[in-house]
Formats: sequence, structure tokens, C-alpha cells
Amino acid sequence: MAEDASRGTAVVTGASSGIGAEYARRLAADGSAVVLVARRADRLARLAGELRERTGSAVEELVADLSRPDDLHRVAERVAAADVTLLVNNAGISGYGPFAETDAGLLAKVLAVNVMAPTLLTRAALPGMLARGRGAVVNVASLLAFAGSLPPDPLPQRAVYGGSKGYLVTFTRTLAAELAGTPLRVQALCPGLTATEFHLSTGAEPVAGDPGQVHADGGMPAADVVTASLAALRTGETVCVPGLADAAAVDLLAAAELGIRGAAGGPLAARYRPGR
Repeated sequence: MAEDASRGTAVVTGASSGIGAEYARRLAADGSAVVLVARRADRLARLAGELRERTGSAVEELVADLSRPDDLHRVAERVAAADVTLLVNNAGISGYGPFAETDAGLLAKVLAVNVMAPTLLTRAALPGMLARGRGAVVNVASLLAFAGSLPPDPLPQRAVYGGSKGYLVTFTRTLAAELAGTPLRVQALCPGLTATEFHLSTGAEPVAGDPGQVHADGGMPAADVVTASLAALRTGETVCVPGLADAAAVDLLAAAELGIRGAAGGPLAARYRPGR
């Protein structure tokens, strides 16, 4: 775990299963106190009991639906507390489906959970972290953030989900540049298909039943995703892609962006001129 985020309290959203639960297990085992945030009280209680018994770490349960403003406010208040040294914005829902046919209320919920919640929780966390000179934020995005032009099948129908994860990547990278020169670290974690229950629900309602379910398509174990994230925090990688063998691909992306931004303030491109 990153030195600037150790021996404090870690707040993990979406902690009731999958990647979030793995973060909680790893961080508690490393000696951090952990605040578990999720909608399902029964699962949080079960995980909290497991962590207390196995690690002896202090564990809090904070039942909240981050699509609800009042719940988000309660979590933000906890995130702003002086003991918090790590925030893991892991909660997310998919809202998969054809854009023109998917319920507008579900799409609004995707934006609330995937965009508004991590933005406001990060805003709640940073002032105190900056004042104390230590802390880190992990925003769990997705490789689908980089899949905008690819058609569905085998990828899901994902216009709003992909857009929300693209926001998280851009937000995190830009924030990292803003925080350069401070002790704080921020990371956009971009896993590919992961062996969790994520694809068992569009997110309108949480998956029912016992924890530990895995969708039929398999994928990388959630524990490996978390291993990559925590290693990347130590080395200072802003964009962590657990399955990417050559990290230079991220540098190539930045170089391509620089080339596109080179058009700022330039003359009108020839292909857009009248008569072409």
C-alpha cells in the first residue's frame, strides 16, 4: 500500500462484493482501519465481521445508496474526517442497454453513482488530505472508458456507462496534474472483465443473495485487480490497467492527445473549408 495512505482509515465504496470487498480485505490486513460503504446492510455486516475476526482492524459499516443525495452527503461527511488517508471510489452500476430504450431514470442513476458520487467524495477528501500532507484517492474506472468507437457484441451496449468511466479517467488524470508537487496521489484504475457479480445486474437494484457470486463470463480475479492498484499507488502510476503488459501504451495515449490539442488556436483545417 502507498506509504502516504497507510496506517490511517480507508473508505471503500461499493464494498459489499467484488473489487470493493477485495480492497477492504487487503487494506484491513495491511493494518488500516476500514469504512465499508454499500447499499446492502446484510453483506456489509457479514464482511465487517469477517475482517474484525481475521485482521483485528477497526471496521465501520456505512449503509448508503450513493444515488441518493442525503446518503451521499453522509458519506462525504465521513470521508472529510481527519483520520481518512485513502478513498477508494469503487461503487458503480452499468445501466447497460440500448440508449434509446433504456429507462431514463436508470441512466440518471448511472451518472449519479459513477460520476457525481466519486467527484463529490473526492472533493470532500482532498482539502483535509492536502492540509495533513498525506493521502490518496483511487477512482475505479474501466477499460470500457477507451472503447467508445467499438460496436457492441461482444462488448455491451454502454453509451452512458462508457461515458461515465471516460469521465473518471479524464477527471483523475487532470486532477493528478493539478496535484503534481504535493504528497497526494490519485489513480484511475481501469480493469477489464473481472470475475465479480457486476454483470448480474444493470444496477437498478443490487444483486440479491449471498456474496461471492461471479458472472458466467469470468475474467481477472478481483484480488489481482486490487494487487495491481495498490502496486501502482506505490510507484505513482496515475492510470493503472491491471492486464496491460506494456505501460508505454498510456504514454502513447498522452502523446496522441498532445497532437490533437495542437490544433488549438490554429487556422481552419482544409477539409472544412468551403468548396472542398
